[in-house]
Amino acid sequence: MKQEKRCTDQILVLSGFSQIPKICWILVCEILSPTMFKQIMVSLGVWLSISLNAQVINSQSLESVERNKRNTSFNLEEIKVRWKKAALENCQGVPCIITPPPGPASTACGSTSSVSDVDGNNYNTVSIGTQCWTKQNLKVTKYNDGITPIDYDASGDPTGGGGSQTWSGQNKGAYTVYGNESSSGTNATNYGLLYNWYAVAGIISSGGLPSKNICPIGWHVPTDAEWSTLTTYLGGDGVAGGKMKSTGTTYWDSPNIDATNSSDFSALPGGYRHHVNGIFYDIRSFALFWSASEAPSTLGNLAWFRWVTNAGGGVTQNGIDKRRGMSVRCLKN
Repeated sequence: MKQEKRCTDQILVLSGFSQIPKICWILVCEILSPTMFKQIMVSLGVWLSISLNAQVINSQSLESVERNKRNTSFNLEEIKVRWKKAALENCQGVPCIITPPPGPASTACGSTSSVSDVDGNNYNTVSIGTQCWTKQNLKVTKYNDGITPIDYDASGDPTGGGGSQTWSGQNKGAYTVYGNESSSGTNATNYGLLYNWYAVAGIISSGGLPSKNICPIGWHVPTDAEWSTLTTYLGGDGVAGGKMKSTGTTYWDSPNIDATNSSDFSALPGGYRHHVNGIFYDIRSFALFWSASEAPSTLGNLAWFRWVTNAGGGVTQNGIDKRRGMSVRCLKN
């Protein structure tokens, strides 16, 4: 009896509660020896320290309870199972399963819920880890000095897929609209514009050096390393795509496999314009995003990009010819 009383007294002192159901205290004292009690209280302290809106019993009432002989060899996992079983059956409100509180939401964007480009297009933003991204594909037609236009290439016959040697011959910044639609058409509105890498780099003359920025002031086209930071934060290339893709089939062709958009990145499949024949491909099934990083010169005239597809939940990094037309997302400085 003294051993039971010591157990109850220890619980009352350590928990600091005044209201616990009788069955709960009986169970605790039933399964814990004094030695085990000291070892387990650290682990169960979080559970026992939560207010349960119940009633602490008087230790003297334990005198009248019949109990089996203590087994001092209980391990922690067995104690957890017994505690959970008794709590579910008899102790309403006992937190048998501990769910850690969610970590603080990412605040990389701070108070910046949206940003506008020099054409007045507005983009919502999203904080993902330590980064702040735009949630829509870029659709600006000028560099962020507000003066210098990005060359517009509307060459090619839309009925023939848009094939154009003019597009494939570009070696300075240029943009196009998928299918050679107007800039106010459905493709541009939903998926943004397609830019070659020279526009991404801010190269405004043939053979020139980068001198402009295509993203809003205070923002930039992400480097290859910054794309890797994003996909790593989302669990790696194998699963990040599903967490980045907008869900459903409003903007994606079916099946939009593994799309959860849990990151709220809301990737949209704007397709691309080929760098050799100038033909448009894969709108609604491929989202392809430029990085600001050139690939090693030994690989040719390439820059790095990322792509996701409706056919899977991964993200793929590749190098591609700088003349290709693809989508752009911006990252806050």
